[in-house]
Amino acid sequence: MVTSSAPGKVYLFGEHAVVYGEPAVPCAIERRARVTATEIDEGLRIHSDDLKLDGFTVEYTGDGDGRPDVDAAEPLLEAAMGYVNEAVAQVRDAADAPDAGFEIEIESDIPLGAGLGSSAAVVVAAIDAATRELGVELSPEEIAERAYRVESAVQDGQASRADTFCSAMGGVVRVEGDDCRRLDGVGNLPFVIGFDGGAGDTGALVAGVRSLREEYDFAADTVGAIGDVVREGESVLAAGDHETLGELMDFNHGLLAALGVSSRSLDSMVWAARDAGAMGAKLTGAGGGGCIVALDDTDDSLTALKYTPGCAEAFRAELDTDGVRRE
Repeated sequence: MVTSSAPGKVYLFGEHAVVYGEPAVPCAIERRARVTATEIDEGLRIHSDDLKLDGFTVEYTGDGDGRPDVDAAEPLLEAAMGYVNEAVAQVRDAADAPDAGFEIEIESDIPLGAGLGSSAAVVVAAIDAATRELGVELSPEEIAERAYRVESAVQDGQASRADTFCSAMGGVVRVEGDDCRRLDGVGNLPFVIGFDGGAGDTGALVAGVRSLREEYDFAADTVGAIGDVVREGESVLAAGDHETLGELMDFNHGLLAALGVSSRSLDSMVWAARDAGAMGAKLTGAGGGGCIVALDDTDDSLTALKYTPGCAEAFRAELDTDGVRRE
């Protein structure tokens, strides 16, 4: 039995545009998914109490094509089944053990489908735990590559490397196509998170942006403008200029809203944080619901979010410099 954990993330800049080869800068946060893997004779059993349900167990053998009779949104079941199925396939390949069976237990501090990288963290932790259980130790870079293959398979080829690379490596990272690297020397970033209690449909939101981009030249220009914000933000990040960093976050949110991936609840939380004095605020992740991230070294925006209609939870999240690790 091996337990591994991996962090969630927020985007400073670049979500959606990163799918089209533009750069993005995600940051690992100190909220983690923990996966325990135990080798069994055959098949796959998944246990999770963190899917916004009362908890359930999926038991099956073979390739796991079966679907449990659970009244839950498809993205949540994908987190419990689709992502873990593909992660186990990667583990079997890495360990050259095509028939290896596993019991998988998932615990997570990261809201599912909220834009904080829950699926990436589960996949990264699962690959690390299960390969270690079979006596194989992969580097964080190898785990990131295999985790990307998992997300790409589940998301029909529309995933980027950003979430999985950030979760595997920790800290602040820059992703542009296949070029992935950590950005060292970045000090702590005073993140405040607002969560509306919902979950966006990542696949539908990504598909919506794709349709806009293909239909309208100005939508394609908007995606390119997000990439320009990221490039500008890199130098600002290196200089530690949080005020300008916040202004660029605001600009990025406006571009994402123009692409139709914000929502009333997300906009309300963004403006509540800004009105309370946050240096900047934007949605994080696919959008449509879920979380916003604000930059604020005071408690003002945190307090404001707690009293904002539509905000189910608000919390501070420190930058996590650790990536995947064995617990």
